[in-house]
Amino acid sequence: MDHQPVVRPDSATPARDFTLRSAFALSFSDISPIVGIYAVFAICIVEAGPAFFWALPIVLVGQLLVAAVFGELVSKWPLQGSVYAWSRGLLGARYGWVTMWAYGWGLTLTLSALALASSGYLLGALGADGPSQTTVVLVALLILVAASLANMIGARLLRTLLYVSMTAELISSIGIGVSLLFFHHHQSFSVLFHSSGTGHGLSWLTTPFLTTIAFVGFSFLGFESAGSIAEEVQESRKVLPKAIVLSLAAAGCLVIFATLGIVLAIPSIPQVMNGTVADPISNTLQAAMGSGIGRVLLAMLAIGFTASLIAVQAAVSRAIWAGARDRVLPGQSVLGRLTGPENLPRHAIALTAIIAGPLLFISTSKVYALLLSFGNAGFYLSFALPVVGLALIKMRGQWTPGEYTLGGLSKPVTYVAAVWIVLETINIAWPRDLYGVWYLNWGLIIMTAVVAILGVAVMSWVFNPARSPGPQQWVEPLDDVEGGTLV
Repeated sequence: MDHQPVVRPDSATPARDFTLRSAFALSFSDISPIVGIYAVFAICIVEAGPAFFWALPIVLVGQLLVAAVFGELVSKWPLQGSVYAWSRGLLGARYGWVTMWAYGWGLTLTLSALALASSGYLLGALGADGPSQTTVVLVALLILVAASLANMIGARLLRTLLYVSMTAELISSIGIGVSLLFFHHHQSFSVLFHSSGTGHGLSWLTTPFLTTIAFVGFSFLGFESAGSIAEEVQESRKVLPKAIVLSLAAAGCLVIFATLGIVLAIPSIPQVMNGTVADPISNTLQAAMGSGIGRVLLAMLAIGFTASLIAVQAAVSRAIWAGARDRVLPGQSVLGRLTGPENLPRHAIALTAIIAGPLLFISTSKVYALLLSFGNAGFYLSFALPVVGLALIKMRGQWTPGEYTLGGLSKPVTYVAAVWIVLETINIAWPRDLYGVWYLNWGLIIMTAVVAILGVAVMSWVFNPARSPGPQQWVEPLDDVEGGTLV
C-alpha cells in the first residue's frame, strides 16, 4: 500500500526521547514478571495442579510468534498507537478504528484494576492491618493520579521510573527463582507432571489445562506498548522490533524461572489444593525465608503493579491521541493536541484517568467485575485484528515488508500466530463456571457486545460522509527530516 507522505510541523509530532533501552523498559514494565506470576499462580495451581506449569512455555511461544509479527508491522508502520496504526495500514480506516476501540477500552478499564491492586499491596507493605475499602480506594486514586502525572511530566521522569521498576523486578524475580530452586525446594521435578486430582488424561487437557492457558495468557501481555510510542523512539524501524520481542522473551523467561522455583518449594501441595493455603506464593516465601519476606514481597508487588499501570497508560493514551489526530474520535481537537516541551498527549492521558478514576468507587460491585471483564477481551481482540489482517494481506500476496522481516519464515510465522491468537481469544472468552453467577461467567462476551454496540454508534458518526472534517487521509511513515517529521 503506497501513499504520498505529508510533512507535519514539529509542533504536531512527539519528541523522540526513547531509545532501545527505554522502549524495552516500557514493554518489560507493562508485562511485569512479578505481576504476571502473582496474578495467576494461585488460581492456576488450584485449577490444574502443579502441572499447570507447562501452560507457561506454551503461551509464551504463542505470544512470541505474535511479537515477531508485531516486529514486522512496527518496522513497516512505526506510528503512535501500535495495533491501531498497523490495522489501519493493513485493511483501512474502519478496520483500524475497530482495533483502536477495543484497545482503548480494554486498557483504560484495566488501569483501575492495576491501581486497586497496587493500593492493596502498598498498604500491606506499610503495615496497614485490614484497611477499609474506602482507604484502599482513596490510595488507589492517589496512585492513579501520581501515575498520570508521571506520564504527563515528561520522558525523563518516565524513563527513570521504568528503569527503577525494571531493576526491582529483575532482582526480585531472579532472587526468588534462585533461592527457592537451589536452596529451599521441597518437591521433586516429577511434581510438574501431577494434576493433583484435578483431572486425568484428555479430560484434564480439555478442561483444567485449557483454563490455565486462558489465565496464563494474561501474564504475557503488554509487549506491544513499545510500538505504541513509536514516534517517540529514535531509529524506530530498527529499534522497536527488538524491543517488542526481547521484552517478552526476557519477562517470559523470568516468569517461568520464578514459577518453577515456587512450585518446587511449596511445603505442602495438598494444603494448597484443598484451600488451606489461600496464598501459596506468600506462604512458600515465608516458609523459606522467614516472615520478614512478606512485606518485601508486598513492596515488590506494589512497585510492579504501579509500573505496569504507568506503562499501560502510556500505551493507551498514545492510541487515543493517534485516533484523535486521524480525526476518528469525538473531541479530536482536544484529544489530538500535544502540549509541553516534549509534545506529550496530556489531554489523552487525562482522559484515561477521568474514566478509570470513578470506577474505583464501584470496585466492590458486580457491575465493576462485569466491566472489568472487557479489559481482558480488549487486549486479545486488539492483538488478533492486526495479526489476522497481516495473514490475509500475505495470502493475497500484497505485503511489502519494512526494514525488519522474518524472511522465508514470514508467512508461516504469521499464519501460525494468527491461528494461535484466534484460538486463545476464543479460549479466554469461553464461558466457565468460575464466578458462581451466570452473567459474570458470560461477562467477557456480554461486555464485548456492549462495547461493540456503543462502537457502532460512534463509528456511524466517525465515518459519516457528511461530517467535516472527515477522517485524516492515511499516510505512510518515513524517517525524521529537518524541519518536521514525515509521517
